[in-house]
Amino acid sequence: MNPMNAWRRPLALAGLLSALLVAATLATSTPPADAADLPARPEQLKYPPMKYAPPKAADYRVKLANGIAAYLAPDKAIPLVTVTVLMRVGPDLDPAGKEGLASTMVHLLTRGGTPTMTAEQLEERLAFLGAQLESGMGSGGGMMGQGGVPITGTESRVTLNLLTKDLDEGLALLTACLKNAAFQEDRLKLRKDQQLQNMKQRNDATADLEEREWGFLMRGAEHWSNRYPTEASINSLTRGDLVALQKRYVGPQNFVIAVAGDFDRMAMKAKLEKAFAGWPTPGEHPGSPQPPTAPAAQGWYVVDKDVNQTRVSLGLRTLDRYDPDFYVAQVMNYVLGGGGFTSRLVNRIRSDEGLAYSVRSSFEGGAYYADPWRAFFQTKARSTAFAISIALTEIGRVRDSLVTPGELETAKSALIEGFPARFPTAQAIAGALAADELTGRYQKDPAHLSQYASRIGAVSLADVQRVAQRLLDPAKLAFLMVGSAKEMVLPDGKHDVTLTKLAGGEPKRIPLRDPMTMKPMP
Repeated sequence: MNPMNAWRRPLALAGLLSALLVAATLATSTPPADAADLPARPEQLKYPPMKYAPPKAADYRVKLANGIAAYLAPDKAIPLVTVTVLMRVGPDLDPAGKEGLASTMVHLLTRGGTPTMTAEQLEERLAFLGAQLESGMGSGGGMMGQGGVPITGTESRVTLNLLTKDLDEGLALLTACLKNAAFQEDRLKLRKDQQLQNMKQRNDATADLEEREWGFLMRGAEHWSNRYPTEASINSLTRGDLVALQKRYVGPQNFVIAVAGDFDRMAMKAKLEKAFAGWPTPGEHPGSPQPPTAPAAQGWYVVDKDVNQTRVSLGLRTLDRYDPDFYVAQVMNYVLGGGGFTSRLVNRIRSDEGLAYSVRSSFEGGAYYADPWRAFFQTKARSTAFAISIALTEIGRVRDSLVTPGELETAKSALIEGFPARFPTAQAIAGALAADELTGRYQKDPAHLSQYASRIGAVSLADVQRVAQRLLDPAKLAFLMVGSAKEMVLPDGKHDVTLTKLAGGEPKRIPLRDPMTMKPMP
């Protein structure tokens, strides 16, 4: 068999087994109800209460002899195993002048060879096994559509996926990379060249400009999240820098492991004990990333870009996921803009006025510190002011009056009934539990999963209004618009509202940044 085609084996097998499972389900499904038993209208349909028991950490968690917590989720459906090693390694660990070091080190952990294998030999062996071994910073790590690991941008992951029969060799390759990645010089040069090329495009896409400047507004220029890699910082990186960072942070004290797939639980624990024993360094855990010290910006800001659509973000810093109002805020956000076509912002800005194709508001709650509530959409340049005025009206409504019982019930039902979808596979279960441990939720709020439905279910109409009044202060909002400054300030000819009237003057201009130095340009 051609080794270059080996990767297709797991995919083909997974597809065949999926087809067989679907066929079996169809063959044994309950026959449709008689037409006479059906109600006259869809809203008259009655369903039994949903019963769902979320995964319990204790049912999956084991602790290895060297202290590593591992979450093991057996799944015999297909002969594959996925092993993900999570670490608290993020850009906050970059020394001044070495921005980009952590992401470069993590990227090359699995792409720069080992002491006994060149990068090319490692890739060839993985291809022969039909395996995937990759590393990266931030959420991801999903293999073959099985779901990723819900971590933030301050954590990293190394993920191995392969056939069960090759697990021992795969674990040996994984741990060889983690213990003593070679950081091959030509691969380091290639990675640096790629990053420098990508930098040149930093000002090309309005979506990138919006995300970048929103971060500056919400967390301040001095926060670690806004210290971007530059041409100078990337050029300064050496193999010695990567080795030093790896030796300090890549080790058992900074590992949480998630394993899912075709294995016996106790046998897998024994394999992990063997693979992760005798580690050359302890692997320091750096603690939580530092929160912003500067207050979030308020007021109106424009990034001038010659395009015919304006990207709009409006919001403010709110709370973290351990705040007592965290669950109420989720319900409030669903009603306001997070609930798709059932939410107010979508109905008013998209459905009623046709001003934007996509309208959303997001509220996740910070894993380590307060993150923003944010509404965002794209609209025609001259519709910018009118669309924002609608958003402000809806924010005022949710603050000034109770949401309707129907809105509350829809939001709560959607959040509760959508909760099981977070755990569609064994890999998703193991990954979510491991991420909760890595980010501290397992320790700080161990009842989060088991009480999610009851906490959402307890939210009242008065709660939603109270939290809206607490969090959504119009005087503290920041407004960011990326688009043609001269066009967005003009009236649309249909409505008596302009950006200057809304803002009480001209919005403040944010200059573009030099893509290679990240310093504001004249």
